Amino acid sequence: MTWKSWLDDYYNLYQTNLVNPVIEERLVAFYDLCQGLRASGNKLMFAGNGASASIASHGAVDFTKQGRLRAIDFNEPNLITCLSNDYGYENFMAKAVEFYGDDGDALVLISVSGNSKNAVAAAKYAKSRGMKVVTFTGSAPDNQLRALSDIDFWIGSRAYNVVEGLHMIWMTTVVDMLVGKAEYSVT
Repeated sequence: MTWKSWLDDYYNLYQTNLVNPVIEERLVAFYDLCQGLRASGNKLMFAGNGASASIASHGAVDFTKQGRLRAIDFNEPNLITCLSNDYGYENFMAKAVEFYGDDGDALVLISVSGNSKNAVAAAKYAKSRGMKVVTFTGSAPDNQLRALSDIDFWIGSRAYNVVEGLHMIWMTTVVDMLVGKAEYSVT
């Protein structure tokens, strides 16, 4: 195997999954949801595990600062350990949504597998409250988060870095849609 061949195959995963009519439709749906949240004064709540937690934090910051839409994430170590200790790790995200979520808010969950128990529990709780759920997943098409989603961004791959990279691109695309352009000052 040559690196050229490997890189061609690797980047083909990005090229074949980055943009298609389904993704474009979901980008617009997520944008519309964000516009409604911004107009009503509601917020986006973000959560994920591992690298997906980092994507969640990045999303919360960019939607707030650039997108002018209030957004929070649940990555504070004290919050995670407190809620996990008292309610179990599988329930910490759901409890965070319970404590921080207001009627009319929306929840964004990021999980390559789409089957993280804590994210699934959070989605179920948010749905029980009537909140919209946006998911960014990968792997199997029948993953649990995707099934609970109002707007789902899914890539049928187990290539973690590719899936996470596409999740970040799709999420920040919606931020730029809220701004209305791709190039702008962030100060």
